Amino acid sequence: MALQKVLNVSGTAVPVMGDEIDTDRIIPARFMKCVTFDGLGEFAFADAIKEAENAGRVFPFKSEKFAGASVLVSGANFGCGSSREHAPQALYRAGIRAIIAGSFAEIFFGNSTTLGIPCVSLPREKLNELADLINQQPEMVVEIDLEEKCVKAGDWVTPFTIAETAYQALVEGKFDPIAELSESNIDGVAASLPYVSGY
Repeated sequence: MALQKVLNVSGTAVPVMGDEIDTDRIIPARFMKCVTFDGLGEFAFADAIKEAENAGRVFPFKSEKFAGASVLVSGANFGCGSSREHAPQALYRAGIRAIIAGSFAEIFFGNSTTLGIPCVSLPREKLNELADLINQQPEMVVEIDLEEKCVKAGDWVTPFTIAETAYQALVEGKFDPIAELSESNIDGVAASLPYVSGY
């Protein structure tokens, strides 16, 4: 199941800072009654948005100055909690095409990679610098250059880290090695499985 290679993602960014932002925060469970993932984007961070409104604030993900952002910036252990695939699906459908954070929960990271969303990590001080830049210049383009393994924002450039397996999957466009093997050698795979017939 080869997908399009992801070598570079660029766009305006939205900072949703904080550590341990879990999947229920990203997409509350009550919105997961859908048959498909379509429409989940409008409910991304729904509770956080409502809480901010009740406190007289505007949650960044809902702020007009960050409208149309395709890069999300956050803190450590982003996407922790349950293993629900709905979380990266909701972000993808909300227009997010890359995530920069301190670190990621393993299952969220894998699900995002499968969608072609690069999840790259920066040290805390670099995340804070980037978030400050975005808040000061919300129209600034942030670029995740996978070929050079760095994040660029105007004159600001810093290297990122990413798991090598995920990096290779993104730049080579091969997101499911088992499916790749099966699709390239379906006869051989089927012949090796005695319970498969008439595939």
